[in-house]
Amino acid sequence: MDDALIWVLIGVVLVVLEALVPGVYLLWIGLAMVGSGLYAWWFGASFGAKVGVFLALLAAGVAVALRLKRRQRSEARVNVPEAGLVGRIGTVVAAEPARTRVRVGDTEWTARLAGEARAGDAVRVEGVDGTTLIVRRVAGSEA
Repeated sequence: MDDALIWVLIGVVLVVLEALVPGVYLLWIGLAMVGSGLYAWWFGASFGAKVGVFLALLAAGVAVALRLKRRQRSEARVNVPEAGLVGRIGTVVAAEPARTRVRVGDTEWTARLAGEARAGDAVRVEGVDGTTLIVRRVAGSEA
């Protein structure tokens, strides 16, 4: 059996195992092995060349995986207050300079008013700073 075919078959087995086992460890190794086997089949490369192509493809795959992971991490917005609060409408409960409270849904939040509002006014959440909502009065809503 041609050794290029062995590289391709082992790579395919690793990719199939990756589909059965969660994670992304075997995927890049399998793809690099398939690529090395195809390179050896097309160009009749020596063992050293196959290993060099394998390492280059593996490094490229790991670089792509890290870039995708970094992008995915920056977009993950689950379980953060602003994920579901920005844009929602609430009601001012207390509009004191030192302690403004706003009810959004069934929860009261500390708030920072962007503009003027009184108790009972409807406000829209414009942002979140820690656990403090940044709100602005909705035009036409007066208590």
